[in-house]
Amino acid sequence: MRKIFSFTGAKKIVFGNGSLLTLAAHIKELGAKKPLVVMDKNLAQTGLKDKIAEVLDSEGMKFVVYGKIDPEPPIELADEGASVAMKNKCDLVVGIGGGSAMDTAKAISVIATNKGSAVDYLGLNKVPAPGLPKIMIPTTAGTGAEVTFTAVFVRKNLKKKEGMNSPHLYPELALLDPTLTLTLPPAPTAQTGLDALCHAVESYTSINASPLSEMFSLEAIALIAENLRTCVHDGKNIAARERMLLGSLYAGIGLANAGVTAVHSLSYPLGGQYGVGHGLANTLLLPAVMAFNLPGALEKFSDIAEAMGECIDGLSAREAAYLAVDAVEALIDDCGIDASIRDFGVKEENFGALADVAMTVARPLENNPRKMTKEDMIAIYAQAY
Repeated sequence: MRKIFSFTGAKKIVFGNGSLLTLAAHIKELGAKKPLVVMDKNLAQTGLKDKIAEVLDSEGMKFVVYGKIDPEPPIELADEGASVAMKNKCDLVVGIGGGSAMDTAKAISVIATNKGSAVDYLGLNKVPAPGLPKIMIPTTAGTGAEVTFTAVFVRKNLKKKEGMNSPHLYPELALLDPTLTLTLPPAPTAQTGLDALCHAVESYTSINASPLSEMFSLEAIALIAENLRTCVHDGKNIAARERMLLGSLYAGIGLANAGVTAVHSLSYPLGGQYGVGHGLANTLLLPAVMAFNLPGALEKFSDIAEAMGECIDGLSAREAAYLAVDAVEALIDDCGIDASIRDFGVKEENFGALADVAMTVARPLENNPRKMTKEDMIAIYAQAY
């Protein structure tokens, strides 16, 4: 008998080439007049900032830009951004960029209305009331942060990453314009795309997956497997970029509803302690975690292999499942990812301490289809070494 399940998400999703041009209209639709635009630091120095200004200026709309967001953002940026929003009496938050910018924007929106500090709201359901209306605009096909209820930050003083998780972080609008991903260079295209694949694989194999979330997760796997190589090596291919962004969106929807698994528990300390980018950390760990999890979900890993284009006819469930690991490793190789956790200063004697921190990232471990011990984690870090 199937358990009861629920399904939630962003209130509205708009997808299509050129959809950024509708931004001002959507802001007005939400009853706002003065948005705070939260951007990646690098994006704030490109023509995209001018393009957004042109869209908003054309409607006579005043706005404030907060363009200080780094990859793996420290939590202090959320507090500073909220202060900027309140000081300037902004009534809506637009997050544009990768997951770091969108996560920070979501956090800013709830701090601005609930007051206090970002650390007050870390954990699950700690945000008491809705935030400012928010619109998320991804410029990478990766995190799916435009449709999730999570914001993840680095706490530098503790050398760890922690998340803010609340339904109040869901955006009022996810605005996805594939043309914004056309200028993303090959390396970040690969790393963010493989991050999306990780989200799709983990949410599909999560013990909290439902028939509805599985539909999105499995289609995400197929779209990413079919299009990521093209996006990395022929980045101007708009058809591939469209399908890749759709795959990232579907993976985000799957993640939001089924949760992720042990890859994220293991990757958080790599980001918090060694500065390994989130997408790359997940990529380096994904094949080893998949191989570990296989006995707990053979049929699902067989599905993943088939979705990634592997021929599973005539194979046992176990044989087919192992093809999923092979397919992921081949995709990683074809995308030019040739790194290990050793490259970031991790030493073998650090594995135990990393595992201790990973064990505290409890929710993904609870979703994992196979129970994982500290010794198992150390073995996986050794495989990624």
